[in-house]
Amino acid sequence: MKLLLIILLILIILLLIKLFKTLKINLSITLICSLIILQIILDPNICIQYTISGAKLFFNAIFPSLFPFLVIINIIISYDGIHIYSKLLGNIICKPLKLPKECNFALLISLLCGYPLGARYTCDLYEKNIIDLNTCERLLSIASNSSPLFIIGSVGASMMLSSKIGYILLLSNIISCIFMGFIIPSRNSFFRIKYRSRSSSINIKTNENIGMILKSSIEDAMKNSLSIGGFIVVFSVLTGMIKDNALFNIILNKLSLIIGSSSNFIEGLLLGMLEMTNGCFLIASSNSNLYVKLPVLSFLIAFSGLSIISQVYSYTYKYDISIKKYIARKFIQAIISSILTIILYFIFLHTSSVLTFNNMGTYKSSNLYFLILLILFVPLLLIKIIKLFHTS
Repeated sequence: MKLLLIILLILIILLLIKLFKTLKINLSITLICSLIILQIILDPNICIQYTISGAKLFFNAIFPSLFPFLVIINIIISYDGIHIYSKLLGNIICKPLKLPKECNFALLISLLCGYPLGARYTCDLYEKNIIDLNTCERLLSIASNSSPLFIIGSVGASMMLSSKIGYILLLSNIISCIFMGFIIPSRNSFFRIKYRSRSSSINIKTNENIGMILKSSIEDAMKNSLSIGGFIVVFSVLTGMIKDNALFNIILNKLSLIIGSSSNFIEGLLLGMLEMTNGCFLIASSNSNLYVKLPVLSFLIAFSGLSIISQVYSYTYKYDISIKKYIARKFIQAIISSILTIILYFIFLHTSSVLTFNNMGTYKSSNLYFLILLILFVPLLLIKIIKLFHTS
């Protein structure tokens, strides 16, 4: 019955598309939301189940580490921490990436805490006129990576049963972010830095109340934490609806037969483009070879998925920042991260001609030939990427 109604709605959508020569975004969003409402009405237990699942994930894993971190970061910012960090570490971190030294604060936060805080503090720098638009867009692509705790703990140790794999994924993710700093063109422009002088900032700070700073820091951290939690719950429900949809399972089985891969692997790749965590779990639990799993996991972690991109957009929409350019650069970064993962895998893990890894299967050295050919084409690929950025 549900399948017939869904097919009927798809036919109605196709009819509406034909009637409207130019399908506007309002109509498409309305139709998608109508499908979601219909799915909830037909099976409300799915909505309840995945809402609880998303809420548990947020309150058990995300909120305990995110909330206190945000409070402390807000206190540091209130006491001119960006200026202090730029003095101490700015030239060391930012000069090789051709970024102003004030950007190191966003880079450090992104490296330590991951998505989407790098985007949040990058937009703060732009809002305060510390960096210009081009630098802001470059910094968004560089200060944009998953947290070490998620990569090493959740994906490596928990999903793949190996912390070594977690370190390989983390290293490839960080290097790909750095690489984006080299291939994205920078422009020599005037940075409108509006920092207070040290004397005036000291005078202001002596009159500031630590209680008020703590209160405003907690309120801001709570607001941002709950916003991220809302995204997690919503995309948890959407992912659950797609997984339990009969039409999706039919398409999945057909793709599995055509491609010749397990349905879990294809499902993980498709759903991982929507929500990263669930996609990584499905890829890790599939029966595919390890050297196939790792680059796909690396791709999903670097690309981040629509859920994280939506969180980033919640910070960038107020400005003239191109989200399309951000998505395109994240896609290219994900490809670079996948290639780096393959290389690091054969450097650190593939130490013999035949490797048995935690009963996941035996991997023959004959598979190395395809990867060698792939690595040989990396310089050509990188040249094309650099030309693409410089002509865009």
